[in-house]
Amino acid sequence: MHQPTHQASLRDIFGTLKHTGVAQIILYVLLSLGCALAGSAAAVLVVPMVQPGHPLVLGGRSIDIHGSIETHAALFATITACFAVLRWQAACLAARLASRYGMQLRRAVHARLIDAALSSLADATSAEIANVLTYNVEIITQGFSALLQLLVAGITAGVSLALAFWVSPALALAAPLLAVLALATSRISTRKQAHVSRQYIADLTRLFWLSEDFPRRLRHVRSFEREDAEKASHGDISGRLGRGYRQQLELIASGRLVLELLAAASMAGMFVLAYRMHGVDQASLIAVCLLLGRLLPYLVSTRQSLQQLHSAVPAFELWQRYMRLPPARAAYTPLHGAQIAGALHIEHVQLAPPLAALDIRDLSLVPGTLTLLCGDSGIGKTSLVDVLAGMMQPAAFSARMGQRRFGFDEYRALVRNSAYISQSVRPWQPTVRECLRWAAPDASDDMLERALADVGLDKRLAGSQHGLDTALSSSSSRLSGGELQRLLLAQVILRKPLLVLLDEATSALDAAAEMAVLTALKRRLPRTILLVVSHRSGVAAIADQCMVMGADGNVTAPVGA
Repeated sequence: MHQPTHQASLRDIFGTLKHTGVAQIILYVLLSLGCALAGSAAAVLVVPMVQPGHPLVLGGRSIDIHGSIETHAALFATITACFAVLRWQAACLAARLASRYGMQLRRAVHARLIDAALSSLADATSAEIANVLTYNVEIITQGFSALLQLLVAGITAGVSLALAFWVSPALALAAPLLAVLALATSRISTRKQAHVSRQYIADLTRLFWLSEDFPRRLRHVRSFEREDAEKASHGDISGRLGRGYRQQLELIASGRLVLELLAAASMAGMFVLAYRMHGVDQASLIAVCLLLGRLLPYLVSTRQSLQQLHSAVPAFELWQRYMRLPPARAAYTPLHGAQIAGALHIEHVQLAPPLAALDIRDLSLVPGTLTLLCGDSGIGKTSLVDVLAGMMQPAAFSARMGQRRFGFDEYRALVRNSAYISQSVRPWQPTVRECLRWAAPDASDDMLERALADVGLDKRLAGSQHGLDTALSSSSSRLSGGELQRLLLAQVILRKPLLVLLDEATSALDAAAEMAVLTALKRRLPRTILLVVSHRSGVAAIADQCMVMGADGNVTAPVGA
């Protein structure tokens, strides 16, 4: 997945917003506008309380606000309460929008990964994929929240400045200073922030990778006596993350300092300008200062929002890169309830580069039989299994069933009901029951227990007080590697597929246990084709045919065991 990143365009970013709810976003804008109007009105109503009986000059017209100080205070409190309620409603709506946005991003990229072609993930690390599905989406969601905050700041600034112009056009000449201030906000350390954000994401992905599969890696580290080297490596990446986080906070603090200094200078200059000019009403001065003063908190928060937005850009680019993964399957009509009647003859399979250069002819797969595929490591056995599972497009393919011939797309539809277990996969469900129900949602407890008995896992669970609800991640009930493989094979029995492909899926079992489990699979799945990849020669004793892959790419024609 180490491809050049493409700059995320505004069209791409806004394209992700349409699924969040355009109506909800419009409502958020309206609430923000109401909040800005109420807040500005409350700021103007402070004047008659500061200068009771003094008329308020708006747009050159003198407006005498009648009523007692109590009346003014009640009106001020009412409008301020409206402002607070509107702001609360807007904040709650923003929280719902951000939550929905993050949820949709996760669902979209996970769905794309599930449907992606295996070849497109050849260079992707599991650490980067974990980052894309977790923390990376959090950064993008924070950027979306920052975008909503910038929208509020923009609406508030527009309303406050418009009202300030209405109160006193002369005093509102300070607006250009605020415009310069906003420009400075968007330009301060922008490039440095983008660089720091990209490096932070890269370092975090590296930390994911260092933490991956830690228990098994720890055994490897200790056996090589490389504990100190691992501590140093982890300490180095942790140090880079710490420095990156510190730099981001320092950039935010530096931007805030500059903003506060410029804002203070602008307000001071406006006061000097007001006193130098003749005919400036004191009430108007107070009103304009209050209106423009409302913008100071937004100016400070705007800097932080822009920092979060810049951090979200590289995260969005990474998310978008995975969203561009090509799908694994072309459109086809699944053959529901399809059965393989008689032998399935694979007449010709040729693997496409960069897969191993294999050219196989005349492979006959019969339901109820077990075919053993063996050969040296790295010879291309897994690549062949990927093709036979319908998950990898071959360079050439032809097959027949009886007198009916078909190509790879129809073959892929035929073997859609299959089960593929590889050596490295581990159950990710929290309990045994959920693991088995994942493969067979409608299975009863009796069916689950029979499947566990078939793979020899019933006695192990009988010793657990939780039975089917035994946790797979608990240290007190954790299953061994061999027991986890048995559990996955129980999933196969419950699924009753047309085709089973086991790629070293019994490697953690001893030879006798392996033979017993494979024999049980043959007995329980009489209508299923079993294709087993194994380095153990003893499997040949129960195999119906064996196919040997040579180092030169030649494949020995399947022969009866």
